[in-house]
Amino acid sequence: MEVLGIDIGGTGIKVNIVDIETGQPIGEKLKIKTPTPSTPEAIIECLQMAVENFNWKGKKIGIGFPAVIKNGISLTASNIDPKFINYNIDEEFSKALDCEVKVVNDADAAGIAEMTYGKGKGVNGLVLFLTLGTGIGSALFHNGTLLPNTELGHLKYKKSVFEKYASNSAREFHHLSWKKWAKDLDVYLNHLDLLLSPDLILIGGGVSKNFDLYRQYLNVTVKVEMAALQNDAGVIGAAMATV
Repeated sequence: MEVLGIDIGGTGIKVNIVDIETGQPIGEKLKIKTPTPSTPEAIIECLQMAVENFNWKGKKIGIGFPAVIKNGISLTASNIDPKFINYNIDEEFSKALDCEVKVVNDADAAGIAEMTYGKGKGVNGLVLFLTLGTGIGSALFHNGTLLPNTELGHLKYKKSVFEKYASNSAREFHHLSWKKWAKDLDVYLNHLDLLLSPDLILIGGGVSKNFDLYRQYLNVTVKVEMAALQNDAGVIGAAMATV
C-alpha cells in the first residue's frame, strides 16, 4: 500500500511516497524550505505544492508535525508558528488537501519507522529515540509500544531547555566543534538515563549521519546507537501513521 508521507520540521519539509508494507520510499524525495513565518496558511500552501508535485491521487496522507498532537488537535508549537496552538490540524489539512490526512508528532513518526524497520526492530524493554535537528524530538517505546508526545527536548537546562544546547541547530548557530557540542549532548543523555533508565537510545535526525564524529565524546552507561533510517524516518513513519 502506497501513502504520501510528509515530515514538517522547523527548517524544512520532506515529502515522498512510501510503500508502508516494506517501509521503502518510492522515487525521489521532495524538499521544501519551511516558510517564515510558518503560519497554517503558509504551511498549507507548501503541502498543496507537494501534493501537486507528486500528482497524488491516493486516499491518505500522513504528516509528522513538531507539536503535541491529541485527537487531531495540535496543542503546542515547537519551532513552528504559534497559530498552530489548539489548531484543528487533521480537519484543516484534510479540507485543504482534499484527502484524509492523519497528523502525528514528528518525532513519534520517525520513531515508529525506526522501531519497525530500523535499529529498534524487535528490541524489547525501554527504547528512547531522539531526533537532533532544528530542535530535539523524542519518542519513547516500551516493548515496541509508543508512549506518545513526550517532548523530552524541552526539559529545563541552564537558562533555557536542552534543545537550545544539544540540538544540531544549536551546534551550527554557535559554530561549535563536535567535541564542544557533545559536552551538552552528553549531559542530556545522562540526564535522560537518570530519569528513565532506558535500555537503548537511538540518535536520529539531521545529525545522525555524523555519529562517528562525536560518539567518542559521549560517556553514557546506556547503549547509544545511530538510527538506521536517518533523515528518511520522519517521512516513512508519517505514512505509517495512517493505518
